[in-house]
Amino acid sequence: MTTKGVVSAQVSSKPGDRKNPLAKAERADRNRKILIQAGVVAVLVGLVAAIIIGIAMKKDDKDSAGFAPVVTTSSAVPPGLTEGGAIRVGKADAKVKVQVVADLQCPACQMFENSNSKTIEEEVANGTAVAEYNIISFLDRASNGNQYSTRAANAAYLVGTIAPDKFQQWLGVMFEKQPQEGANGMTDEQLIQITKDVGITDPAVAEGITSQKYVGFVKDETQAVFKTGLQSTPSVFVNGEQIQDSKALMSQGGLKPVIEAAAK
Repeated sequence: MTTKGVVSAQVSSKPGDRKNPLAKAERADRNRKILIQAGVVAVLVGLVAAIIIGIAMKKDDKDSAGFAPVVTTSSAVPPGLTEGGAIRVGKADAKVKVQVVADLQCPACQMFENSNSKTIEEEVANGTAVAEYNIISFLDRASNGNQYSTRAANAAYLVGTIAPDKFQQWLGVMFEKQPQEGANGMTDEQLIQITKDVGITDPAVAEGITSQKYVGFVKDETQAVFKTGLQSTPSVFVNGEQIQDSKALMSQGGLKPVIEAAAK
């Protein structure tokens, strides 16, 4: 059947319409309503699609951002930190960004430090990686009431901003001398002595330790970190992706192949 035949057959299906102006008007009105409804549906489908795409894009943006706490504080803020409140060691434009979240009273953080500190230091030294440290405080209860976790984090931000070239060395000694959980944490005098032992002589560090200069910031930083959904320490991210493999975290040099893969 030709196209002309099809049209003729469709029109002739209701031959009375040609002789009935009212029927033709009703039919035209009905067709107009159908077109309007179809247009509304199309618009709604488009809006829904746009919303879904927008949500997906926002999710992608969030995922690509990786670990990025937003710190809001009215306390004194250490200078030179990243936007997420981290101590940065190395060149910001390095191919690989290694983010470490730790509590200096945390035994698992000590294990990670023992396993991977050398690797991180080497990758920072050769320019492959930049290391960012968020030192938080949630284990004061484990230091027999002397708030060691908070005071140690305060010292970390003093060292990290006043003597960043000494920070990783200082961090290693701090974990080496980490107090047992439930025992007395180190005193301010002991913290000051460690800074001197690694060659930090700026009196501003000792003064900041005794005055607890950044304690308020430490508490706000800790809250900001946990608001990201992080639930434990150590938490380690490489180029924004959290490392969950216990072998990479806790075996000797386990992070090295992860960093090298990310650098390619």
